[in-house]
Amino acid sequence: MFLGHYGVAFAAKRAAPENSLGVLVLAAQWLDGIWPIFLLLGWERVGIVPGITRMVPMAFESYPWSHSLLMTAVWSVVIGGLVTWRTGFRAGTIAGLCVASHWFLDVLMHRPDLPLYPGGAARIGLGLWNSPAATWILEAVFFVGGILLYLRTTTAADRVGRWSFWAFVAFLAVIEVANFTGPPPPSVTVMAWVTLSLWVTIPWAAWFDRHRRVRLGTG
Repeated sequence: MFLGHYGVAFAAKRAAPENSLGVLVLAAQWLDGIWPIFLLLGWERVGIVPGITRMVPMAFESYPWSHSLLMTAVWSVVIGGLVTWRTGFRAGTIAGLCVASHWFLDVLMHRPDLPLYPGGAARIGLGLWNSPAATWILEAVFFVGGILLYLRTTTAADRVGRWSFWAFVAFLAVIEVANFTGPPPPSVTVMAWVTLSLWVTIPWAAWFDRHRRVRLGTG
């Protein structure tokens, strides 16, 4: 899942409006943010196998430190604790839940390749990437639903808050279409660096969120 994770970040602003959207995007995308770093360091492995699922040509061979259930719990506590220390308990709790949500949404989409803990043999995943219709519908439901909740929570304070927000939404939609309809990446290294470039969405989200006001009666 890609857009769905951003949808969770948008929706989470409703639950803890004191959080910057940049923090929520960081939390919701944390597992995918650290994954390419671990790939480049050789700590985790992925193969490019066109046809392994109908939507994503990736064979996730080993990613226990970024995507196991146990490490997801650890990362949730770490990120949630840091946000709690800086912003408050509610903000930290919601940020931690955003981190955890990533793994559970991935369970819906992935083949049975998500580990429960480092070194464990068990792998789970419902494999909805083999159903294009289910993939598009779930991505749309989470993404559009999250955007609608965000728009009910905040309103643009100026042109940056309005147009940068919509540019962000359009950018993510283009990435999604390219991911699912374009050719497989030429190499794992190229894919890792391209994935790392998506860290730019964190300061981008924080920027336009600063130019939006929380609506009265929210929070």
